[in-house]
Amino acid sequence: MACSATVAALAILAAVAGPLAGPAGAAAAAGAPKCATSSLVVWLDTDGNGSAGSVYYNLEFTNLSARTCTLTGYPGASAVGLGGGQLGKAASRDNSRRPRTVSLKSGATATAVLRIVDALNFPSVTCRDVTAAGLRVFPPNQATSRVVPFPFSACSRVGPVFLTVRAVQNA
Repeated sequence: MACSATVAALAILAAVAGPLAGPAGAAAAAGAPKCATSSLVVWLDTDGNGSAGSVYYNLEFTNLSARTCTLTGYPGASAVGLGGGQLGKAASRDNSRRPRTVSLKSGATATAVLRIVDALNFPSVTCRDVTAAGLRVFPPNQATSRVVPFPFSACSRVGPVFLTVRAVQNA
């Protein structure tokens, strides 16, 4: 008796969940899990736009898993030295755009704009200019990071904020 009740419950669950598991529709995207760091390639589009001592780059997140996943909010970013240690302060958030949920199908890419201020703009006493080996990037809502190799001028001291990041958006 208990076995047939379980089978009936599973049949009902499959009938309800079946349409949501299909490849099309907003319902499928709404139920998609958050993109895990392990399913993403994180890279920097090095064609930056410069203005007034800063350069703006697109920080890219490409879903290489076989399933749709979502990103919402701000990535974490910081400059790192050759040994992987953090240089200066982590990136601050640029709140000029509201965070939205971005649905990434397999192979799709989302973007977050990253601003890097030239460390030479800051007094040496508060900054101490060094060359960073790259960026440590945490996808939104993830505790695991990726290191993106990219040498740039950074502050080794915690004083000035020289990195700013916007919320992820569709590429």
